[in-house]
Amino acid sequence: MIILATLIFSLLAYFLGAVNGAILLCKYKGWPDPRSHGSKNPGATNMLRMHHAQAASLVLIFDLLKGTIPVYLAYFVGIPPFAIGFIGIATCLGHIFPPYFNFQGGKAVATGLGTLLPLGMDMTGLVVITWLLTVAISGYASLAAIVTAIAAPVYVHFIKPEFTLPVLMLSCLIILRHISNIRRLLTGKEKKIVNWKQ
Repeated sequence: MIILATLIFSLLAYFLGAVNGAILLCKYKGWPDPRSHGSKNPGATNMLRMHHAQAASLVLIFDLLKGTIPVYLAYFVGIPPFAIGFIGIATCLGHIFPPYFNFQGGKAVATGLGTLLPLGMDMTGLVVITWLLTVAISGYASLAAIVTAIAAPVYVHFIKPEFTLPVLMLSCLIILRHISNIRRLLTGKEKKIVNWKQ
């Protein structure tokens, strides 16, 4: 029964995660496809670069919610922690490989954060502070995502250790999606979202 429920939730989570807020907002507004402009990532950071804070905020909230909803519902109906982790990963895979948009999606940073929100405000606060501090110090949104992905399994190990392995798997997925950013960071070609020298 648990296996069947996990499979059903994972499939639903995947197709929910595949609904990309940035792409839909750009289609609605008649804006260029975010996958072919700016950083070419259909996420909140690229929307901020291409348009304005309001558009970025809408995409951020949308991506957070689609990560939170399936995980929270799975927790509510009593699916075990390890299985809930796979449901969260399925949501992020939907965001990364959306069947509605030729399997060309984003990097699942906000969606990944959304899957962590049901773990509690302490966990949420730690990952948000880590992201904000890294951006404030470095100016790079991509580096903040990578540092936060590395830190998240450590945080969850001390807060809700039963979720450590799924969160570790999710972190590895997010880091793999940032390989091109890591290359640009190492060669000094990555663009900053905040430049304190200006």
